[in-house]
Amino acid sequence: MAPALFTPLALGSHTLANRIAVAPMCMYSADDGSATDWHLHHWTSLGISGAAMVTIEATGVERRGRISHGCLGLYSDANEAAAERALTAARRFAPETTLFGIQLGHAGRKASTERPFEGGGPLRPGDDPWHVVGPSAIAFADGYPVPEALDEAGIERTIGAFVQAAQRAARAGFDFVELHGAHGYLLHQFLSPLSNKRTDRWGGSLENRMRLIVTIAKAVRAALPDHVFVGARLSATEWVEGGFGIDEAVEVARALKAAGVVYICASSGGNVHNARIPAGPLYQTHLAEAIQHGAGIPTRAVGLITTPAEAEAIVAGGRADMVALGRAILADPRWPWRAAAELGASLKLVPQYDRSLPTMRHWAAARVADPAKSAA
Repeated sequence: MAPALFTPLALGSHTLANRIAVAPMCMYSADDGSATDWHLHHWTSLGISGAAMVTIEATGVERRGRISHGCLGLYSDANEAAAERALTAARRFAPETTLFGIQLGHAGRKASTERPFEGGGPLRPGDDPWHVVGPSAIAFADGYPVPEALDEAGIERTIGAFVQAAQRAARAGFDFVELHGAHGYLLHQFLSPLSNKRTDRWGGSLENRMRLIVTIAKAVRAALPDHVFVGARLSATEWVEGGFGIDEAVEVARALKAAGVVYICASSGGNVHNARIPAGPLYQTHLAEAIQHGAGIPTRAVGLITTPAEAEAIVAGGRADMVALGRAILADPRWPWRAAAELGASLKLVPQYDRSLPTMRHWAAARVADPAKSAA
């Protein structure tokens, strides 16, 4: 019997070959939103990894929706062409079953910042900053710009930007679109009562606060061909009193499911700069489990999942339908190969690398024989 991590899973009109996903990870290496040679190499490496689901980094639906000058975007013909070029290259070398998707988002009040490896704070006047927007005129933290509260016309433009970016994603050849409703970016800002103090139909009650992400989900689903499915990422808790929490996240997940979303990636935090997040192995898995059970929708667990044994336990135990890896894939781009060897599963590799299998099996045997190595 195959390990649970290596069993198929139906999502939309596609079937994942296994339950391993690559989490979206910003590379801060784009040129005015356009993918560069860095992305061509990076996406190809992710595709070769053997993960069934590769989710490309947070991608701005408009220029001012980028986090930094280096962030990927999908708001121009040049962006679309560059994404198609890199994706075509990645597909050429990935197993034919690999699904590639792109995470569409808007940074809102957390936009116009430095790249993390250049400091990560708000852009200074000489660094070509741009005007930021949000649900309410509340800055993310001291030193950050106060955003302009979006008016009705601005909200409609934002919805349209998500739809146009999703259509560009489909034309570029992506298999799925993931809506970024997490980590303190615009859709999360609307969901949270801490950043959304509006008194109109976009704020106040949970029904109103989730109106934007649900409206966008419906519009994106309607604009895409049937073979392109839609998922969403939520910060299911903000780890602070009075913030957006798991009970509300379950309600949002139910509404998104009704809007045509087929999975939820359950993350957390990002909207409160000084929140105390208890980061540690599997620290967010209970959120995926709660949403899966409460909303009846497939979920993806993410957050410091590092070993094959941890990932297998999550899926086999029914705590989530998939696991998403970020840092672990960066550290070990062949993590799924090692997982297959360690768990005794078969995994189709690119033929040029088939000769690595005996080595992988040797490593797996050593790790099983030495539990200390398995925990490393």
